[in-house]
Amino acid sequence: MSNLEKPVVLIVEDEPLIRWNAVDILGQAGWQPLEAADADAALTILAQNPSVTVLFTDVNMPGVINGLELAEQVHLSHPAIQIVITSGKGTVSANRIPRHGTFLPKPYDLDDLVKVLAAKVT
Repeated sequence: MSNLEKPVVLIVEDEPLIRWNAVDILGQAGWQPLEAADADAALTILAQNPSVTVLFTDVNMPGVINGLELAEQVHLSHPAIQIVITSGKGTVSANRIPRHGTFLPKPYDLDDLVKVLAAKVT
């Protein structure tokens, strides 16, 4: 399968080990992972990569906007992009998650991550 055929996921996570682990497992699962350490970098990547299928973002990140605000901006500007939000600091109320978004609590099982993202592109 070529990179053009693989679904593209943008992983936004400020903890390098968590981000690298997600990049590795999703790459092995047949995704084309892109990575960003904060929302500003994620927005730049989105502007340069119109093929992003899913945004997978942590809530708590450094920078001007957090993961929930990033998810809302992406939902408004790129409504076709599916959104999965994660956090280790409790749950996120459904009214804070963009329409058709999904919440995956930390710590998440990597198999569950693959299943949740796969459900977004089928």
